[in-house]
Amino acid sequence: MFKVSFRKVDVDGFNIFYREAGPRDAPAFLLLHGFPSASHMFRDLITQLADRFRVIAPDLPGFGQSDMPDRGEFTYTFDNVARVIDRFTEIVGLGRFAIYVFDYGAPTGFRLATWHPGRVAAIISQNGNAYEEGLSDGWKPIRAYWENPSQTNRDALRAFLAPETTVWQYTHGVPDATAVSPDGYSLDNFYLARPEAGEVQLDLFGDYKSNVALYPTFQTYFRTHKPPFLAVWGKNDPFFLPAGAEAFTRDIPDAVVRFFDTGHFALETHCAEIAAAIRDFLAT
Repeated sequence: MFKVSFRKVDVDGFNIFYREAGPRDAPAFLLLHGFPSASHMFRDLITQLADRFRVIAPDLPGFGQSDMPDRGEFTYTFDNVARVIDRFTEIVGLGRFAIYVFDYGAPTGFRLATWHPGRVAAIISQNGNAYEEGLSDGWKPIRAYWENPSQTNRDALRAFLAPETTVWQYTHGVPDATAVSPDGYSLDNFYLARPEAGEVQLDLFGDYKSNVALYPTFQTYFRTHKPPFLAVWGKNDPFFLPAGAEAFTRDIPDAVVRFFDTGHFALETHCAEIAAAIRDFLAT
């Protein structure tokens, strides 16, 4: 077992919290979480990879233990989130690194890859989408807000922030819900209950359309650079469909796609299997 360190670093005035484990001279591995979680979603995966990698998992701006500045001081867009994480990688000394991307971590990590293709050594995508066919009908209320950002459509999205919705995200599509620890969704709900946290998340729901607009850019990067790519997918995800995982092979023919009988938060039930898949994939 490797010791996990819990740190904060000043990123141009923005305090970013992160977890780190593994030898500092080992190949670097950046883990990027999604909504509504934080780096704690990687608590088990980190220790299963730290013998071979320098594993670093930050909380995205506005999430977890990282700063959540007032919306008047920081505009919550995915471009801005990615810029902060880009600077974070420089400040903590990541030169070339592999990335593990999940949910919101995918458009964040894919931006880094398109900005710095020479720095990204490999990509592991766990329910991290980059194709229209990967978006389920569950996105319809959010799409309505993209098309008409009215207060009515914004308020309709507040149901996604409800505590019971967070629990549902963790347990939907999981054959045995008792296999899902309450720790993750309870902590997520704690963070979501903070003042203004809901408005931050609604801003990001609205800006998610920028990610879909960038799908062709991401796909061009995949076709041009063909990074080593592994998709590990909870096949019962209500938001990101298996077709989204399979689509990566269209642009990266050598991409490896693995499906697991679980839901959106696949690490909650299949961490050991996903860690083994990553180790085998990166060994080749």
